Amino acid sequence: MPQVAPNRFSRWLGRTVLRLGGWRVVGTLPDVPRLVLIAAPHSSNWDGVWGMAAKLALGLDARLLGKSSLFWWPLSPLLRRLGVIPVDRSRPQGVVEQALELFRHSPRLWFALAPEGTRRAVREWKTGFWKIAHGAQVPVLLACFHYPDRTIGIGPLFHTSGDLPADMAAIRAWYRPWMGRNRDTS
Repeated sequence: MPQVAPNRFSRWLGRTVLRLGGWRVVGTLPDVPRLVLIAAPHSSNWDGVWGMAAKLALGLDARLLGKSSLFWWPLSPLLRRLGVIPVDRSRPQGVVEQALELFRHSPRLWFALAPEGTRRAVREWKTGFWKIAHGAQVPVLLACFHYPDRTIGIGPLFHTSGDLPADMAAIRAWYRPWMGRNRDTS
């Protein structure tokens, strides 16, 4: 899996933030060079804090999507250094193409995003993550935030079948038990 160069400080920082918040990471990360990682439910700004802390603690080199309004001085250089890619949500079709282009030129790439596309409750998840994984022929790694236990769960790899509705139903079924800060995934 893609990892950043060893940096004791950033790993210490990530572990410390998780420990102070009472969070832990459970599950096993697969040794796969390329995948799309989805994390849900995304119901709070705190998800970004805990997710970034886990990324630092584990030494993962993953690219993340972040809304473009987060990219202001002095936060912008830090976010870019941490692997966050600004996305203009008013142009959703461009995100899939941009991600596929990254996969075409990267032998090692973990691309992470929230399938809901927002912190608000939504009836239907956005399908961009599926289109990216299917188009790049890479698996989807399912990950969850479960606030009652303060765990970040690493789930199974999911391989797209080409049947978008069936795949989305199977993925949503896996997420059913997990509870975000403000809501579940249903």
